[in-house]
Amino acid sequence: MPDHPVENRSPAFDPPFRERLTDLFRWRRDVRRFHATPLDEALVDDLLSLACLAPSVGNSQPWRFVKVKSAPARAAVRASFERCNRRALESYEGERARLYATLKLSGLDRAPVQIAVFADENPAEGSGLGRATMPETLGYSVAMAIHTFWIAARARGVGVGWVSMLDPDEIARALEAPPGWRLVAYLCVGWPEEDHLDPELERHGWQARLDAGWFVSEK
Repeated sequence: MPDHPVENRSPAFDPPFRERLTDLFRWRRDVRRFHATPLDEALVDDLLSLACLAPSVGNSQPWRFVKVKSAPARAAVRASFERCNRRALESYEGERARLYATLKLSGLDRAPVQIAVFADENPAEGSGLGRATMPETLGYSVAMAIHTFWIAARARGVGVGWVSMLDPDEIARALEAPPGWRLVAYLCVGWPEEDHLDPELERHGWQARLDAGWFVSEK
């Protein structure tokens, strides 16, 4: 037996805790404006460790995190973003195009920490359990890890921004990702310049947050 038995008693999540947790969810934002002040490496590693507590299909743990530090790698990411952003702008017309052009859609210029998050599409872990009929659950599992990272970061005052206007194949090549790794997210991480309760895209007139009842139906 271990010298220190594992503690299996569930902690009590009392009403004050639940209220603060609700505040945490409500104040999580997609951050695009960062201070250039570096983040402590130990803090980043702690957040990644917490991300790995996320649930995953078959306990496959398919998340793969790549810390993007080198200037050439970051330049490749920035070039991919600029190309994809131009193409996205060209897909809009009129007032929508004008509004799109005013939006700040990444923190690549200032975020001190940048992390590419991949899904291993054939992990040995889990032995395929649960994903034979729904292989996309591997990507969903990675998304759960990203959300866990995001919430843990916000609880520590750290901002996170998800950059999605990228060519996944370009990024995989630039970062020399192994075959079978699929890009799910590119995260900008750092101390935010500002905090807002409302989402940036709502604040700038692109899309309001809908009431939760809009998404729920019954059969």
